Amino acid sequence: MTAAAQSTPPPHPDVRAHWLATRPRLVVASAFMLFLELALIRWTGSNIVHLSYFTNFVLLGSFLGIGLGFLRVGRTTRQPYYSPITLAVLVMVVLFFPVTVDRQTEGVLYWTSLSTAGPPPWLILPVVFAAAAIVLMGPAELVGRCFPELERLEAYRYDLIGSLTGIGLFTALSFLSAPPVVWGAIAALAYAVLLRPRRVWARVALAVPSLVVVAALAAETLTAGALWSPYYKVTRSHFAEQGVPVMDIQVNGIPHQRAVPAARRLEWERQYALPYERAAAGRLGDVLIVGAGSGTDVAIALSKGAERVDAVEIDPKLRELGGTYHPDRPYDDPRVTTHVTDGRAFLERTDRKYDLILFALPDSLTLVSGASSLRLESYLFTREAMEAAREHLRPGGTFSMYNYYRESWLVDRLASTVQAAFGHKPCVDIVSETGQQAVITAGLAAADQACGAGWAGATAQTPPPSGDDRPFLYLKDRTIPQIYVITLLLILIVSVLAVRAVAGPYARMRPYADLFLLGVAFLLLETKSVTGFALLFGTTWVVNAIVFAGVLVAVLAAVEVTRRFRTPSLPAMYGVLLAGLALAWLVPNSWLLGLPVPLRAVVAVVVAFLPIFAANVVFAKRFADSADGTTAFGANLLGAMVGGCLEYLALVVGYQALLVVAGLLYLGAFALLPRSARVAG
Repeated sequence: MTAAAQSTPPPHPDVRAHWLATRPRLVVASAFMLFLELALIRWTGSNIVHLSYFTNFVLLGSFLGIGLGFLRVGRTTRQPYYSPITLAVLVMVVLFFPVTVDRQTEGVLYWTSLSTAGPPPWLILPVVFAAAAIVLMGPAELVGRCFPELERLEAYRYDLIGSLTGIGLFTALSFLSAPPVVWGAIAALAYAVLLRPRRVWARVALAVPSLVVVAALAAETLTAGALWSPYYKVTRSHFAEQGVPVMDIQVNGIPHQRAVPAARRLEWERQYALPYERAAAGRLGDVLIVGAGSGTDVAIALSKGAERVDAVEIDPKLRELGGTYHPDRPYDDPRVTTHVTDGRAFLERTDRKYDLILFALPDSLTLVSGASSLRLESYLFTREAMEAAREHLRPGGTFSMYNYYRESWLVDRLASTVQAAFGHKPCVDIVSETGQQAVITAGLAAADQACGAGWAGATAQTPPPSGDDRPFLYLKDRTIPQIYVITLLLILIVSVLAVRAVAGPYARMRPYADLFLLGVAFLLLETKSVTGFALLFGTTWVVNAIVFAGVLVAVLAAVEVTRRFRTPSLPAMYGVLLAGLALAWLVPNSWLLGLPVPLRAVVAVVVAFLPIFAANVVFAKRFADSADGTTAFGANLLGAMVGGCLEYLALVVGYQALLVVAGLLYLGAFALLPRSARVAG
């Protein structure tokens, strides 16, 4: 490390006057920054349903704001009161103008069709993006002001400790199902601690927005009566339909499930009876239901004579509502065992065999946070998932799935996926042409199914089955939909203008072009890790939180190694990084899925986190020797935002190929490495 890197610039005037010492203040500010980012993603997505399918959209705004916050350091001595004020405005706009989803847009991958109520996406999405950037710019500026007070890597170390604290806090609140009013109260407290207002106008500028946020979120919680699961805002209503008690469940403002007595559900909708009618054996010993939800499908299986039911549901609150309010009380039956987990993960872990495996409307209404287009159920509808289901059938057993598929090509695609997995044509029953309500059933052998009218087979226009590498069932063509392309281009244009307006001439960041590319590549590497672990261990919020925390732990380990030990030169570390990427490319997920879970976890961690560790040793060494730490860090964060845009390349090339893209970006970063950094020890 050079002498220049060890020197400490004079403290910022605001930092010197703060009542908190630099290190604890940096931890608090970093924790708050990440906590606020996660809270914005969760809360805006629950009220603006477009964001349930574009969680990456708020993430991109957050990255832009964090980068701008670092670039603002040294250009102003004013406290960022604009952040709580903007947060209050955003909360009021979202609550007064909520949006329900328009699921008719081609390529945006939805099951059914509902009309939009509220502001159009071209209006509300730019507002949310800009607001997220401005809100996160405030905490980032407070974090950045602490960096000049400490040695480069020590500041980065405390930043990472704070980030881990923020993830831990938000994860704990998710586990406790805390409503957003708690998130708002924590944000208000953090603003008060970090901004330390002294003048009257400053106290007003902080107190009024904080009270608005907390009061508005409290009113939302009390009036809506919502339950907050780790995935959704869940609301329910009870009424009678034709004299039958019904519990209607909405998630994020969208009708999602109805808890209805089994006898009436069978009477009202034929799709629920067809899986049992198409099973030639007629034996119903053990049944697996994926997407058990509030329990109606479980109640139907019990009414058909199931001796044992494994009910798999990913959302604990939907299971909780079903256990409490379903008229048939199916979850109280001793024949039922509940598993709150991801359906694909359950199939990969269990060694049980079943007479019937049923995918019962397991479509989610949200994406896996941090992964561009991966939904909670994406890995359930791949060819590999159908093959896993086949492997868990007893002789004479059947597999069935039903839903409202919206498009005829979706029905044919799923039917051809089942055909590829089972080796013969399945039964395909179109129950209703409206919404393409269909049931697809396949016996372990062709003789194990009793079809009505035969399925004509996939047409020439039917897309091929989706696979684990490209698990995008609802994307008809191998392309990036136009709506994404236009949106991402607008985001990049706005970001370019915002960086110029906030940070000044781009020449200030030119020396750190390699750090910018490191940020782009690292975001792709992180996305590959998130999606890979989701396949190997489930798309649950717990797995997602553990992976993000694991990434930060790997980064922190890289920083500690760089601080405490003499590490190889940057060219050597780039070599280790590229070797790690090659290893990750060569080890297929299909091989990892065949390993026992404990061994799978060990191998997956080594394969995924070796390149992450090496990449961050590279970053730490380069960052430690940078002349302007806050500008260098800001450039890296803006690179991460661009990486978030490039995530959508997976729609075309698949997730595995992101490793190749990341490798090319790392080679570009090495090419831009200053000569002095290449030869430094």
